[in-house]
Amino acid sequence: MAMSANPGRPEEGRYEEEERLACGRLLSDVWDAWDTGRTAADPHLASCPHCSAALAELTGLGDAVRRTCAEEPSFPEAATAAVTARVMDLVRLELRPGRPLPLGEPEEDHWIVEATAARLLRAAVDALPGVRAGSCRIAPLDPADPTGPVHVRVEVAASLGRSLPDVADAVRVRIAEAADRDIGIRLGAADVRVVDILEEEDGGSGHGRGGAAR
Repeated sequence: MAMSANPGRPEEGRYEEEERLACGRLLSDVWDAWDTGRTAADPHLASCPHCSAALAELTGLGDAVRRTCAEEPSFPEAATAAVTARVMDLVRLELRPGRPLPLGEPEEDHWIVEATAARLLRAAVDALPGVRAGSCRIAPLDPADPTGPVHVRVEVAASLGRSLPDVADAVRVRIAEAADRDIGIRLGAADVRVVDILEEEDGGSGHGRGGAAR
């Protein structure tokens, strides 16, 4: 587990050896801009050949995963979306382990990187029957207070065995338990979005389109 017990909040770059494009932009920043729909608002991204090529590779990866899943006759449509989201999320974590997050109380000086905490939270959510975790993002609840409680945003796919609001509530409970017991981060808020529906028969993949419950 990537942690620090040194005085002072660790610099984010301390855990990272991020790839920097020839134009000077960090590859992870280009990903984040695309992932949050900010590419059109950044003139550099629209005109830079290096950033454009990086974005083409990233979006091409998602297309390749979807095509591969679609070529399997027995692979359900909803599972294709879930697998694609999971692969892209793992690529994101490889690009940048993420910001350091505080462990314990504010006066303590222990830290964990976002990628490690997100991996543990996804594993906790996956342990729920009929639920599969997708993207998981963690950030300070108050951007001005990096040592305060965190805000977790997670996407899941779920079976139709229970109502989507009940699924979202169960995921929030599991996240709170894992954050406190397994990780040691202080949870301030958790947003859960149900993005796909899973079939009951295998508990992890199936046909159908997901709604959203927070």
